[in-house]
Amino acid sequence: MSRLVIVSNRVADPGDKKAQAGGLAVALQSALREHGGIWFGWSGKITQQSAPNVKTQEVGNVTYATVDLDRQSYRQYYSGFANRVLWPLFHYRLDLTAFERVDFKGYIKVNRMFLEQLQPHLRDDDLVWIHDYHLIPLGENLRESGHKNSLGFFLHTPFPALEVIRGLPTHREIVKALCAYDVVGFQTENDLRAFQDYVVHELDGEILDDNMVIAQGRLFKAQAFPISLDPEEFQGYGRRAVRSAHYKRLKTKEGSSWLVGVDRLDYSKGIPERLRSYERLLERYPGYQGKVNFLQVTPASRSEVPEYKLIRNEIETLAGNINGRYAQFDWVPVNYICRSLARTQLAAFYRASAIGLVTPLRDGMNLVAKEYVACQNPKDPGVLVLSSFAGAAHEMDAALIVNPMDLDAVADAIARGLEMPLEERVERWDALMGVLQANTLADWRDKFIGAMHEVQPQG
Repeated sequence: MSRLVIVSNRVADPGDKKAQAGGLAVALQSALREHGGIWFGWSGKITQQSAPNVKTQEVGNVTYATVDLDRQSYRQYYSGFANRVLWPLFHYRLDLTAFERVDFKGYIKVNRMFLEQLQPHLRDDDLVWIHDYHLIPLGENLRESGHKNSLGFFLHTPFPALEVIRGLPTHREIVKALCAYDVVGFQTENDLRAFQDYVVHELDGEILDDNMVIAQGRLFKAQAFPISLDPEEFQGYGRRAVRSAHYKRLKTKEGSSWLVGVDRLDYSKGIPERLRSYERLLERYPGYQGKVNFLQVTPASRSEVPEYKLIRNEIETLAGNINGRYAQFDWVPVNYICRSLARTQLAAFYRASAIGLVTPLRDGMNLVAKEYVACQNPKDPGVLVLSSFAGAAHEMDAALIVNPMDLDAVADAIARGLEMPLEERVERWDALMGVLQANTLADWRDKFIGAMHEVQPQG
C-alpha cells in the first residue's frame, strides 16, 4: 500500500490530544496511521535563521516533519500574500487585498523551500495530499522537479468567480499551478464551477465527463468534496453537556432563550452584521427584550494583520452600544467572549441555545453549523439560522437560510426559530442530521484518497 504524505501550512502536534480532539487532525492522522506516512509543514515558530532545518518526530508508522520560518518569510508568505491577498480575495473581498510583488515572491520562495525540505523524504509511490491556499504552487514545484507521484490538493476556502479572481495580478500563475495536481478538491459545486469557468475561458481548457479536466497539457480531476465532521462524536459532546455547569447556568432563568454564534475573528464571518441583526430583532420585536440573550464567542486570530484589529474594534463597539441601549439591571443582551473555549464548553452552549446563528458573508463550509446541529437534543432541538453564503447551505437546506446582509430577514428568521413549533423543529433537525450522517469527516477523507487512487498520475 502506498504511503500517504500530507502537507499543510501547520502540522498537528501528536502530543497535544486536547488540540486534536474532534478536528480535521483526527481524520488525517487516522488515514496516516492506516497508510503509514508523513505530515509535513510549518512548525508555527519564527526564527532568526534563514536556512531551514527539518525537525522530525516518529509516532508509530507516522513521521511528523516541521520547518521553522524566518521573520521575512513569515511576513511575506504568511501575513503578506497568503492572508492579505489570497484569503480576502477567495472570500470575495477585493477591497481588502493588499497585493505587493515582494510578498508574492516570498510566497513562491517558501513553497520552493517546502519542496526542497520535503523531497528527500518522498518515495516514488507516495500519495501526496496538499492542503489549502498557502501551498497552491507546491504541486507544480514537485512536477518541475521530476516527481511523478499522485498529487492531490484540497482548497478549504471558497474559490472565487472569474471576475473576482482576475483582480489578482498573478491569477494565471495561481490557477495554472492548480493544474499540476491529479485531483483538485473544492468544498461546493459552486466553487467547482468557478474553477471550471476559469479553466475554459482563461486557460482554453476543456471539461470532460466524470469531473475530468484537460488544461495546461494535463488530464486531471476537479471535484467537490464537501468537508464534514464526526456526528457521533459531537452527539456525545451534546449528551454530556447537560451535566456541565455551563449548561445548567444557561438554563437557570425560566422563560429566557439563548442565541449562540461561534466564529474565529475574521471579516468573512459577518459578525458585525449579525450583531446589527440581533439589535434589529430587539427593535422590531420588543417583547424579546429581557428574554433573549445573545452569546458570541470569537477567538482572536491573525492579530498582526491590520484588518483584524479593525474588525475586533468594530465588534466590541457594536456589542457595547447594544448593551448600553438595551441592558437592564438583571439582563445583558450581548455576551461577547474573545478567546478560545474548550470543545466541551462550546457543546454546552450549543445544546442550551434555542438558535444557532451561523451567518458568514462568505465561507468555504463552516463546520460550526454542523457542530451546532449534532449537539442538539433530538427530542427538543434548537433551530439553525444559516447564511446562504456558507458552503454548508448547499447541503443543509432544512435550516432557516438567510442573506446576512438583510438585517430584517435575519431578525425575522430568529423570531421564527424562537416561535417554531416542536414538531417542525424536530422535522428540520432530523433532515439536518441525515445530511451529517450521510457525509461524515471519514467519508470526506476516504472519498478524496479514493479519487487519488483512481486517477492515473500524469507526471
